[in-house]
Parts: sequence; structure tokens; C-alpha cells
Amino acid sequence: MTAGVNRAIRETHVDGVVTSATLMANGTAFQDAADLAHSQPRLSVGCHVVLVDGAPVSRYDSIPSLLSRSAVAPEQFYSSIATVAARAVFRRFDHDQLVNEIVAQVRKIQAAGVQVTHLDTHKHTHIFPHILRAVVQAARISGVPAIRNPFVPASALRPRAFSRHRNLWKRYGQVTMLNTFRTRFRERMKRTGLASPDGVLGVIETGSFDRSLLRHALSNLPDGTWELVCHPGYDDADLRASRTRLLASRERERELLTAPELRQFLAEQSIELIGYREFAGS
Repeated sequence: MTAGVNRAIRETHVDGVVTSATLMANGTAFQDAADLAHSQPRLSVGCHVVLVDGAPVSRYDSIPSLLSRSAVAPEQFYSSIATVAARAVFRRFDHDQLVNEIVAQVRKIQAAGVQVTHLDTHKHTHIFPHILRAVVQAARISGVPAIRNPFVPASALRPRAFSRHRNLWKRYGQVTMLNTFRTRFRERMKRTGLASPDGVLGVIETGSFDRSLLRHALSNLPDGTWELVCHPGYDDADLRASRTRLLASRERERELLTAPELRQFLAEQSIELIGYREFAGS
């Protein structure tokens, strides 16, 4: 997204607990991120597939069903996740166009000399089965071995944990509702042979993480492999010029993820850190 975000990812990898990151093929600091990936061979780097609120890699006239009809931004993806969700549910996106655009994004990263270890999607759009089917096909075509499981475990959906955080109630409700797609995701992943963790943590808390919420998310996890979603960064001019709501929160997460006490807490919880490269190869 920005050079500051890239720098924070490097710091939280080298000095903290971050083991994996995903790269946006059309991000403004793409080359800087590719250089970072080359300099940090232990960092697993995937493709952050963008199908909402961004620009495509493919020629605009080759993917018309994916693009906004807005007169302001006719050559951009739809900016609203609600619009993308509705179009996905009613299968308004052309399947082949979805696959071709996802493959184009992956191959741009691979062409920069970066091994793509996994796929996830901007704003978790592969929650929806219509988009997931295209992501799976694109992963097979591109030789990518793993896909993020975007669903939150039941142990993290306890209302009491968020009773003091009213700003998270709406997101809690959205995540709970979207978890209805969980079974279909699991069934498809079983058929594909692609690797996928057991789920994600931190989706509800995005933009609101503090020491207490982070520890709660990591406490009492079921056995399995879980991915903590995080967004470290620097709240600088480049970030403020981008279209993100996550500003000061990126600074807080960078500090949390590099705190020595976090490693101690992970050890106390018997949590082992691995990256997607190790996970997909196991």
C-alpha cells in the first residue's frame, strides 16, 4: 500500500511475530514490497487479491463484469463491499473474468521474482462461494498451494468479550452472519487439495487492537493452525493519502507485534509461530 506499511511489515517480521504477508499487485509501493520480499527469505509472501476498491491488472475491456459503471471511476472495481457482496451472491461476476484477473495479479507478483505462497482477498471477498470458486481455480492455474480460511472460530465469537467495545458490535454481527458460509468453504477446500488454516483471528478487532483484545484473541485457541490478521504500518502522509480507515491503529499494531512480552505470552499459551511456506509444505 505504502512504503511505510512495507517498512512496518519488515520490522514486525524481523523484530516481532509476523511470519507472512500478502502483496497487492497494483499497490502504489509494489516494487518496494517486492524488494522487501527478496531481502527477507523467511517471510512467506502471498497475493492479496483485490476485487473491490482498487484497480485491475487486466485490460479493462477484458473484465467488464468486475468493474464499476460509475462515470467517476469506470475503470476501477466497485468501491463498496456491499455492492460486491450482492453481485457475488447473485453471481453477477463472470467466472472466467474473475479467474483471469486473479491469475493476472498473481503472475505480476511471480514475474517480480517473488514466490507466492498463498492467496487471501481484500476485505475477505472469497467468503462468498462464487468468488471462492474463482480463487481456487486461479490458485491451481498459478501453482499457489494455500488459501486463507477467512472464518473466525466459534471460540472468538463470545459476545461477552466485546461487551465493553461498542464500536465493534456492528462488525461482530457482520462476522457472525457471514460465518454461515463456513461449511461451504470447508467442503470446497477438502475437494481442492489446497492447504488452508483452520480460521482467522483479529477480523472483528481490525482497527481496534489493544493489548487486552490481542491477548483475548490468542487465548484458549482450539488445537489447529490459526492466522492472526494484522495491519501494522506508519501513519504518514502516504498512508493518509490512501483510501484506508486504518491510520493510527497501524502504529499501535506495529508496537504490539514487536513487544517482547508478546513472544513470552505466546510461549505461555503454547503457540508456535510458522509461516504459510512451512504450513503449505507440511
